[in-house]
Amino acid sequence: QVQLVESGGGSVQPGGSLRLSCAASGSIFSLYSMHWYRQAPGKQRELVAAITSSGSTIYVESVKGRFTISRDNAKNTVALQMNSLKPEDTAVYYCNANRVPRSLYDYWGQGTQVTVSS
Repeated sequence: QVQLVESGGGSVQPGGSLRLSCAASGSIFSLYSMHWYRQAPGKQRELVAAITSSGSTIYVESVKGRFTISRDNAKNTVALQMNSLKPEDTAVYYCNANRVPRSLYDYWGQGTQVTVSS
């Protein structure tokens, strides 16, 4: 079992920055791939960024060059640094941890709101 707690959301003007953090507890953090998803009102949840247990990263095209995902296995945390924020980045951001078999090992945080507005 893994418990995930996100923090760092808030309101920011376009062009601003926010740093989301996700603290994990309850299992061997280093074994898990970590992900940030987001869900905007009326839209499906989408994968924003992911980092594997070995440190490889992927990003959705719309955030490449603006967002950076990182992990600290010693502190059991994963972060999402978000720069040059746009109104279309407004969403609830969720932290996810999973490993194979995903049917057994797939955990979600409660979400944190990010609002980008002038």
